[in-house]
Amino acid sequence: MPKKEAGPRVCSMADALEVVGEKWSLLVVREVFYGVRRFEGIAQNTGAPRDVLTARLRKLSEAGVLRRVQYSERPARSEYHLTEAGLDLAPTLLCLLQWGRRWTSDAPATPGALVHDCGEPLHAVLTCRACGRRVTGTDLSIHQIPIRPVEPR
Repeated sequence: MPKKEAGPRVCSMADALEVVGEKWSLLVVREVFYGVRRFEGIAQNTGAPRDVLTARLRKLSEAGVLRRVQYSERPARSEYHLTEAGLDLAPTLLCLLQWGRRWTSDAPATPGALVHDCGEPLHAVLTCRACGRRVTGTDLSIHQIPIRPVEPR
């Protein structure tokens, strides 16, 4: 009897990674968060090749993470703004920034810090909505993971 494949899990993380799960996409979102909204500035600050950057900006716009806004008719020029979906990536970017500072030895410290309206630097901490305790990787469990059927090729 042939072995039946279970197929990949239905997973919102996998779906999210389809949109922002590669280096240039997250660096583009980072730059727009920092207020760099025009192609040239994003290209300069990320180091992304122009063709790659063009493709990522298009993909992020089509996915609803960025909104393209024309600021000049002649020559035609656009800038990019975060949508609600893009703004919702703020905690993700902050967590990646913190993780990079702690665990990547060859990364220089990021200049400055993300600061809250109260004037204090931000620090991301995952907490339980019910009890308020800090969550670590050792106190988690996953329940009821549906399996996505494998589509025939």
